[in-house]
Amino acid sequence: MKLLVSILVTVVIFISSTLTAQEKTSIKVTVVNATSDKGKVSFALYNKAGFLRKPIDAKRAEIVNGKSTVTFNNVVAGEYSVVCSHDKNGNGKMDFHENGMPMEDYGSSNNVMSYGPPNFYDSKFTISDKNVSLDIKF
Repeated sequence: MKLLVSILVTVVIFISSTLTAQEKTSIKVTVVNATSDKGKVSFALYNKAGFLRKPIDAKRAEIVNGKSTVTFNNVVAGEYSVVCSHDKNGNGKMDFHENGMPMEDYGSSNNVMSYGPPNFYDSKFTISDKNVSLDIKF
């Protein structure tokens, strides 16, 4: 009986650890066309509820030869969007002209560019149990 209980506990632990590993994935995001290596690229991962207000995760990365890459780890399955901007002057925010137009480059997942800020529905992508790799163009 003790052997049976030990085997069952081992199986349950194995199954729960396997499910946990499958439920969380990573998202590798690369900006592929930064106009200079000056400054850093800021990346923000959003879900629909917090889009452009409260990111799930945010990272900054150096630019080397016009490319900048980050990885968001332990992301659960769902719909997400990534928005990024080139902080050329290193002030930690996106700068705008007086008329509201951005002074610094920006982009979002799916590379849909329109007038105005990115839109969740245009930039959303779905992850399930596989790691995702995205290339974003400014």
